[in-house]
Amino acid sequence: MLVTFRSDAWGNVTMFGDVAVALLKMMGHSGTVPSALLARDVPAALARLKKELARHPAEEDVGTPSGDDEDAEKPVGLALRAYPLIEMLSAAVEQDADVMWQAGDPPL
Repeated sequence: MLVTFRSDAWGNVTMFGDVAVALLKMMGHSGTVPSALLARDVPAALARLKKELARHPAEEDVGTPSGDDEDAEKPVGLALRAYPLIEMLSAAVEQDADVMWQAGDPPL
């Protein structure tokens, strides 16, 4: 499942559902999809998300994976995955805009 976040303050942000739900819960939301945050609730949600991400340090750089597979991709940490959403929430705070999310790709 994909989850797409929308706001009048920023372009759409689409991410995998499990990551989106984890970030929503870090913001203090139930993780329900679809749902929304009213503009007045966005600053508190953003602050809580940043606080929770700070409590989860980035994954350690373990070097090259074992074996001969030097081209194997390293895992992407939750804080890095959260970056586009943090940018959207920050813009929503500045512009006093709501943030909504739904399952699937955004309508074209």
